[in-house]
Amino acid sequence: MGSGTRAAGGGWSRRRLVGVLAGAAAATALPAPAPAPAGTTPSASGAAGPPPADRPAERPSARRPSREPSGPRPLYLGTYTSVDGGGKGVGLAVYDPATGAITGTGTLTGVPDPSYLAVHPDGRTLYAVDERADGAVTAVRLADRRILGSRSTGGAGPCHLCVHPSGRWLLSANYASGSVAVHPVGASGALGERTDLVTHSSPAPGPGQRGPHAHQVVTSPDGGHVLAVDLGTDTVYSYRLDPRTGRLTEAARARTRPGAGPRHLTFHPGGRYAYLANEVDDTVTVCAYDRAGGRLTIGEPQSTGSGAGTNYPAQILVTSDGAYAYLANRGHDSIARYAVEADGARLRLLGTVPVAGEFPRQIAFSPDGTLLFAANQRSGTVSVFHMDAGTGELRLAGRPFASPVAVCALPL
Repeated sequence: MGSGTRAAGGGWSRRRLVGVLAGAAAATALPAPAPAPAGTTPSASGAAGPPPADRPAERPSARRPSREPSGPRPLYLGTYTSVDGGGKGVGLAVYDPATGAITGTGTLTGVPDPSYLAVHPDGRTLYAVDERADGAVTAVRLADRRILGSRSTGGAGPCHLCVHPSGRWLLSANYASGSVAVHPVGASGALGERTDLVTHSSPAPGPGQRGPHAHQVVTSPDGGHVLAVDLGTDTVYSYRLDPRTGRLTEAARARTRPGAGPRHLTFHPGGRYAYLANEVDDTVTVCAYDRAGGRLTIGEPQSTGSGAGTNYPAQILVTSDGAYAYLANRGHDSIARYAVEADGARLRLLGTVPVAGEFPRQIAFSPDGTLLFAANQRSGTVSVFHMDAGTGELRLAGRPFASPVAVCALPL
């Protein structure tokens, strides 16, 4: 049975947040892509145009990045362009993988409200949500930073997207309308017309919610299932994606406790467990994952290390070796560090470190796993931390980099 109706959106009481509401949109880190070209050159704005109507095609698999620093690396920054003090488009920068120092190089204009960014597995194309009432997703060719065009998501307020591991499909989550969209990715990286849109019409909204709010869409490590985290219905939906038609079929659903407000999910590299950050009740949970059926079993809520103050967990990440997990705490303005134990089945809170900014909306690892980036929405900064491989401890790498309404940092 499907999780809801396939529809073209619906009305939206516009959600324009600068980092103070519990229902703020998510911006999530991505698996490390291959090096992107032209990463250290000044910005070059491309004119928007319709994407080529090329059909989905197999793309070259991503190259494994070197673990040795090798000069400046590209960094892309998401923001809101329609708020006071916001950015003008996708921020362009480079970072030093040895020191963590960031240098701004310009702005890619022509992409409205790019609050979340993702890159194709082959490293050639950047994708951004256009988080507006008439939601869209935009593709940008990184070689010359030419905008390849935009496609409607069929919903309102898209806040997250990911590329399927096959490289053939782009999946996006419409927060305000509680739906998940699928677009084909052509051989050029451009997007085709939407192949599916599934709206979460059941179960009923949780306490304090007026409707579904799809906050994240992510694939399982083996690519066998697509999981959509819905804050409004306190549910994680699991789908199978038809690799020929690009349509979603529900396989399972898992409910959190009422009012948890699940926001962001990340998998342990072993694939048997996942970790869920719950925004509304300020908790994190360990989930068992059945790879065959796509079903999550959600465990007991655990502390975020935020104490008694108001806090909204934003994003949780796990290191590539599965040894440590990190959680961004908005309100407490910290990053919590956990030891991952029992082959992924248990999290043990080790402590928190100040984020050196306000309202860390999103965190991301550098491809070599030595740095952690935090996009601080309210302070308009990006903090960078050195990560100790042995202890998981974080050490601030100098003064945070100023970036207007920083809501996403994507290091390549």
